[in-house]
Amino acid sequence: MNKHEHESAPERLGEYLIGKKIGAGGMGSVYLATNVHTDQQVAIKILPSALAREAGFVERFHREIEALKKMHNPYVIEFYDSGVENDIYYYVMEYVEGETLTKRLRRDKRIEWKTVVEISIQICSALKASHDAGIIHRDLKPSNLILKDDNTVKLADFGVAQLFATEKLTVTGGIIGTAEYMSPEQAEGKRVTRQSDLYSLGAVMYVMLTGRPPFSGKTMLAIIQKQKYGQFDRPSHYVDDLPVWLEDIVCKLLEKDPQKRYPDAYVLSRRLQEVINKYEMSTSEDTYALSGNSEDTVTPTQAQASVSEHEAGTGTLMQGLMRAQLESESTGSRLTQLLDNTWFLLGLLALLIAGGYFWFQERELTPDEMLQQARQIMQQPEGPEWYTARDKYLLPLLENPNSVNEDQIKGYLNRIQSYELRSKAGMTAKRKSRSGLQTEPQRFITLAQHYLESGNLMQAEIVLSALIDLLPENSDQKEMRDLAIQMRNDLRQDSNRTAQRYVMLTQSMSKADALLQEKKYEAAAAVWRAVIVLYGHDPAAEEFVANARKNLKQLPETIAADKSTSETQKASTENE
Repeated sequence: MNKHEHESAPERLGEYLIGKKIGAGGMGSVYLATNVHTDQQVAIKILPSALAREAGFVERFHREIEALKKMHNPYVIEFYDSGVENDIYYYVMEYVEGETLTKRLRRDKRIEWKTVVEISIQICSALKASHDAGIIHRDLKPSNLILKDDNTVKLADFGVAQLFATEKLTVTGGIIGTAEYMSPEQAEGKRVTRQSDLYSLGAVMYVMLTGRPPFSGKTMLAIIQKQKYGQFDRPSHYVDDLPVWLEDIVCKLLEKDPQKRYPDAYVLSRRLQEVINKYEMSTSEDTYALSGNSEDTVTPTQAQASVSEHEAGTGTLMQGLMRAQLESESTGSRLTQLLDNTWFLLGLLALLIAGGYFWFQERELTPDEMLQQARQIMQQPEGPEWYTARDKYLLPLLENPNSVNEDQIKGYLNRIQSYELRSKAGMTAKRKSRSGLQTEPQRFITLAQHYLESGNLMQAEIVLSALIDLLPENSDQKEMRDLAIQMRNDLRQDSNRTAQRYVMLTQSMSKADALLQEKKYEAAAAVWRAVIVLYGHDPAAEEFVANARKNLKQLPETIAADKSTSETQKASTENE
């Protein structure tokens, strides 16, 4: 266990003895643990100390725990316990002996279609429980599905995307989810719904059936572009014996438009069960007999003779009923005639619209309606209308003690504040197009914005930090300095980037440690120097940067000590 792992995994947390690491990711590591009182084996997930120090992360970790507590389903990893000890936040969950779907596919390549249906129905049950609890998984993929020996499924990592999701997604690594299994709307940074999880399930079903995801590419960006605009091969292109009903379900799940997919996981599970029923009916002996190939098949003449008497009486009765119905419809009532008049219907529609408009304007809006109005304005291009959203809807909502969307409201207000600062500094799109040449501070703000939009967050922060240091606090460039500070604060508070930073730094320092063990001193030193250059001005990376500086300083002593040890061993060997 390297130093960084040891910092996040003490020997004991609460009543649990920590064992080996069984999983890791940007959100922390998962360890096998044992309850000291019951000897029960559990899995324990630890929030890294680097994330725990970030503002808001502890609160969000607690939200994830509260969400997991709502989950009660046989196909979801069960939540047991949570706690904090010595500033280490953790929660305990069920430990499942089995293998991930990823491992199964690596071994078997494909899975027989009946087993795929069986597994998918279980996943539907897990997703229904999640969606009923108000949780969108956002990262459904084979590595989050654990299969036991009897093909029972356990869905893991609920709440991960909920913990790190933001309204805007970045291009390089900030996207929440895995590219091969991500819905088009998720790839575009739009609002995700339960249909987004169903798309991911469709991609998982596709890879189980065919042995490959619906879209693949050399880079994540290439895969995302295909998710948004590409067309996949139908599963039957790779699998010969696939029932057409199952193929149609998979293709419907992979529709680009969420509204064209199934409405929820329950409906999908019923359709999957129908596949089994239809297949059994199509291959049963009874169906075969009806096809006319059996000796016991009743001929059409025999069937006609046996029911002719009954049909005669029934047919006469039906003729009378139909005639009466047609006569009734031909005469019609006055109301029916009015409803058949197009101009009458248009006038009635206009009255309803006008009445609804005035009723809506006169009555007081509910908080949900106010947020919806603000959301519609904020979806428009930036402009003075955003101030209306702030003053008329968002600020009153923030003052409401019963507001349940405080994070979203504050996010909108931050965007409006950023627009207001850029407007004062002459940095809005309209003002830049009218003003012609930019000042030097404006040019660097534009450069930082370019880095942000292209996903180069680190370079954007370097430019903004340098510009803040360059501009005096009290000067005619105050608006520009305030804007740079606002942009940098927004960047540093981005939870996606925090997770990325932690993963990159941890992996980089671990790589340097490994290189040092292999006595590749120059390569290890290059990694430490890169950490210092890239993160030297980042307060959140202070601990990693300090370790990198310390290791560089001690490197000559380490090299000398290793050299002395090697010479001693060589001399000892020669003497022998």
